[in-house]
Amino acid sequence: MKITAIEAVPFAIPYRKPLRFASGEVHVAEHVLVRVVTSDGVVGVAEAPPRPFTYGETQDGIVAVIDKIFAPAIVGLTLLEREVVTARLNRTIGNPTAKSAIDMAIWDALGRTLGLRVPELLGGFTDHMRVSHMLGFDDPATMVAEAEKMRDTYGITTFKVKVGRRPIGLDTAVVRALRERFGDEIDLYVDGNRGWTASESARAMKQMSDLGLLFAEELCPADDVLARRWLVGQLDVPFIADESVPTPADVTRESLAGAMTAVSIKTARTGFTTSRRVHHLAEGLGLEVVMGNQIDGQIGTACALAFGSAFPSTSRNAGELSNFLDMSDDLLAEPLEIRDGRLHTSPHAGIGIEIDPDKLAHYRTDRS
Repeated sequence: MKITAIEAVPFAIPYRKPLRFASGEVHVAEHVLVRVVTSDGVVGVAEAPPRPFTYGETQDGIVAVIDKIFAPAIVGLTLLEREVVTARLNRTIGNPTAKSAIDMAIWDALGRTLGLRVPELLGGFTDHMRVSHMLGFDDPATMVAEAEKMRDTYGITTFKVKVGRRPIGLDTAVVRALRERFGDEIDLYVDGNRGWTASESARAMKQMSDLGLLFAEELCPADDVLARRWLVGQLDVPFIADESVPTPADVTRESLAGAMTAVSIKTARTGFTTSRRVHHLAEGLGLEVVMGNQIDGQIGTACALAFGSAFPSTSRNAGELSNFLDMSDDLLAEPLEIRDGRLHTSPHAGIGIEIDPDKLAHYRTDRS
């Protein structure tokens, strides 16, 4: 079970349409496939999605830090020395998705080696999760039409609505249009990606107080320390911290500051090992949990599903597990399939996914 190589393979797959939100816009999934190879010939895989406007990582940067810093520090360790791996990764500041992909690929390799599923290694609570779909910036009619398509085609009835443009008017009009179209048939929550001020957030949430929202996520910047605490005190729905809590220490700080009452766990950001720490911390602090999405492809979505299905608190709410539907293709030999608004975990060992070599050869960008 000794790690003999760590490979970082950049690839690019276009989105069917641009994904727009308050902190940026994405046209192509320029991600990195991470492979951990062992002395037994086992290969574990995971995906690192760069988000330069959120964490400062780029595709080239992820490949470079894995090749030049992380791989030399980890090769030679065994799959069971995960805490040693974490300690060596944490010698380097930042690079959350590069670190997380290595961590999850090691878990995948361990599961494959032992013939066990990663969801069972983590906790094994359930074999499925309900799916929440993210609705990106657009006009109300277009966003309503997309929600109709997701409901009718995939059975999805929970939607996260991206806001953070004009709080009174455009943003609130979109959310109201969705509620008026679907009534109580769907669940709704909003995500501002830090695009509003605290006072704008308070006015917008008051205007939407009759719409039965589940959550409000990152409406204003965490740097607005006193204003954010004031805002959270105004709300009657849980306030989800996301980009503001990339580490367990950040979760503790924001919770004790009264600046959050729920947390988004993203395995693309905290892998499996650190996500477990965030999960246990959330339980101890009494925080509600939502499984978030880093605009993951199917590989990253399978990782999020494996973790989210492992625990009661992470599987209680619908997980953000559908953004891969916006991609024009993917790398999996057996694509994920959303049925009746749910994703089911794979019956196969590890994370339970296999890479299609022909697709990887077509989409990888490190070979001419």
